[in-house]
Amino acid sequence: MTLKITNTFPALLCALLLFSGCAATRGPTTVVPSAPIPPTKEGARATLKRMAEFLSRAQRFSVNVQSGYDAVQASGQKIEFGEVRTVTVNRPDRLRIDVEHSDGKRHLVLFDGKNITVSSMPQNVYAQISRPGDIDGAVRYFINDLNMRLPLAMLYVSRLPDELDRRVQSLEYVERTSILGAPAHHLAGRTETVDFQVWIAEGEQPLPQRVVLTYKDAEGQPQFRALFSDWNLSPTVTDSMFMFTPPEEAKKIAFLPQLRQVAIQSPKPTGQTGGQK
Repeated sequence: MTLKITNTFPALLCALLLFSGCAATRGPTTVVPSAPIPPTKEGARATLKRMAEFLSRAQRFSVNVQSGYDAVQASGQKIEFGEVRTVTVNRPDRLRIDVEHSDGKRHLVLFDGKNITVSSMPQNVYAQISRPGDIDGAVRYFINDLNMRLPLAMLYVSRLPDELDRRVQSLEYVERTSILGAPAHHLAGRTETVDFQVWIAEGEQPLPQRVVLTYKDAEGQPQFRALFSDWNLSPTVTDSMFMFTPPEEAKKIAFLPQLRQVAIQSPKPTGQTGGQK
């Protein structure tokens, strides 16, 4: 039996929100004053806003993300596939994402302020395109123009508070819980196409701990789940971490939009004159 593994959550999974949990947090950052959170809609919105502002102000951080997503089969059965990501952000213009899929395949996404690079280790191929600017612009271009998948993309951008204000239509406070290893506020919200849940750490560092997204308009209502660990708000970063050196015998390929553009611009072959003899 051939299983369908293509993620059924296209640009919205990438361009939408969210985030996920922290089992431990290291390093200083700007402290957001903590206050008691009332278990009300107003308390839920205050908690979400506080998290978004805190994370968007972090000048650099790293975090591990263990995620799983449903792939709805032709039979209607849901099969979960997973991946582990190590994300390193150094604002304003450095981003590194190391990915290992559940089948063992490894990939790398890099942005060095000038170029976006995606490398696939199993095939020993890479694609690279010039895109000077900051992380916000690179993420937007990666998703909207290159049509690439980038789960939890809004986690990495400085405009997270504005994105949440614009997208979230309703939000409820569910409960206070400690089952993820530390006290957290469990919130449930809705956007136009996605129902989401997020667990946000209580205290002076309101980082997300876990996220569940339900794609309510997609066939089978598949889910995406993510759990974060090892948040580090002052990781050691070097320029070399964001520089790409092609592996030996690696083949450079084009992003799909580049191939489409080449096809549009290429002259059509002229007709042959004369006949065969």
